[in-house]
Amino acid sequence: MTIEIPILSLVTFLPLVGAFFIFLVRGEEEIVARNSRNLALWTTLVTFALSLLLIPNFDTQADGFQFVERFEWISGVGLNYYLGVDGISVWFVLLSTFLTPLCVLASWKSIKTRVKDYMIAFLILETLMVGMFCALDFVLFYIFFEGVLIPMFLIIGIWGGPRRVYSAFKFFLFTLAGSVLMLIAILAIYSIHGTMDIPSLLSAPIPSDLQYWLWLAFFASFAVKVPMWPVHTWLPDAHVEAPTAGSVILAGVLLKMGGYGFLRFSLPMLPEASEFFAPFVFTLSIIAIIYTSLVALVQEDMKKLIAYSSIAHMGFVTIGIFTFNQQGIEGAIFQMLSHGIVSAALFLCVGVVYDRMHSREISTYGGLVHRMPVYAFVFLVFTLGSIGLPGTSGFVGEFLSLAGAFLVSSWVAVPASLGVILGAAYMLWLYRRVIFGELVKDNLKDILDLDRREIFIFAPLVVLVIWMGVYPSYFLDIIHVSVTGLIEDMSLSRVVTDATSAIH
Repeated sequence: MTIEIPILSLVTFLPLVGAFFIFLVRGEEEIVARNSRNLALWTTLVTFALSLLLIPNFDTQADGFQFVERFEWISGVGLNYYLGVDGISVWFVLLSTFLTPLCVLASWKSIKTRVKDYMIAFLILETLMVGMFCALDFVLFYIFFEGVLIPMFLIIGIWGGPRRVYSAFKFFLFTLAGSVLMLIAILAIYSIHGTMDIPSLLSAPIPSDLQYWLWLAFFASFAVKVPMWPVHTWLPDAHVEAPTAGSVILAGVLLKMGGYGFLRFSLPMLPEASEFFAPFVFTLSIIAIIYTSLVALVQEDMKKLIAYSSIAHMGFVTIGIFTFNQQGIEGAIFQMLSHGIVSAALFLCVGVVYDRMHSREISTYGGLVHRMPVYAFVFLVFTLGSIGLPGTSGFVGEFLSLAGAFLVSSWVAVPASLGVILGAAYMLWLYRRVIFGELVKDNLKDILDLDRREIFIFAPLVVLVIWMGVYPSYFLDIIHVSVTGLIEDMSLSRVVTDATSAIH
């Protein structure tokens, strides 16, 4: 598919242009803050509008990458500026561009210090997120993949809570440690094939004995990003200390980087190792689903509860990915998209009451339905989406992932299904304690319902949760051909690898 303008470059780097103009803003502090907010909002809205052009121009019948842009970047070593999207990555580009303007709006009143720097950090973060999902050169991918850490580290470390510095460093060190091993794996692949061209490498055979080591190196990076148990401990700390918008991007987009990495690299490039380690991934995923759900049940901090629920939901994703069948992989991708919307919305819901009461403790609240009926409705929609109620986006992803798991083994699917029951337990427990009951606390009797800005933030999220649940084929049709191609590539790659090993 071709389009007249370099759409991916525009969507990727327009936020960087906006950040540059915000950097040039001068004047009194209030004027700088107001102009920075306005510039950031308009930049992210225009970026989102441009990214929407990808969907009507996307060819749902064509396998392979579309909207491709390529030219030589560093001559002599085979490095190219190479962008393109397929059915797997295009929705993640839209997820990134959709959530960023909502984050700007969510920070409109809550961020009062260094507003200019904050907006610059978010726009740089958007460029890096979109670039990572579009990159088709390994080095370019790695630059974007690692670059995301820097603005998020600053967002948590500067505008976070009381333990923000500890949480920021923990987040940075955990994610960086795994990525060093991924860099070694990328260099090893380059030494074998002499190219960093991702589409070429997807079908290039890698010796069987090397596949296992490369898979473990990639796993070290992607498992931390998901995050999988037991390398998940950075996430609850990061969420609790991050500002609301930071939590939205962290849960909505950054957690998808690990799942995307498995789909883009581990499965097609290292199919033999992926099959060998699938039981290992299933085991860790089941532990994550059950253990973190039980931990969520005893949390008193709303953000920490939702953070643990994110780890449980991403357990369904990793199970779906490693089923190697159509239902499981499509379910995993859909679950990532659904979780990106639902978890982002839940953190925004926490942000609403935190801005009013400056507390995230569940015990602070109770009976909010009497004073905040609109908020109670919005919170209910996202709670039901998180549980996976039929008719919401959460149901489709979990159902397909578990259906794919049943095709592989009931020993995987049955214990994973416990996560659905436990998820209903901790989310309904949270909702009941915060929303229902008598309004007995004096400090809650004057709390205000959602204002127009907050309704504007939540309205598209509510629509998406219901739309994805009622009409999932709109999203799955675009995903389908690429997933089919991925499964075929895995089969072909296994045949080529076996043939190569037999010759040697």
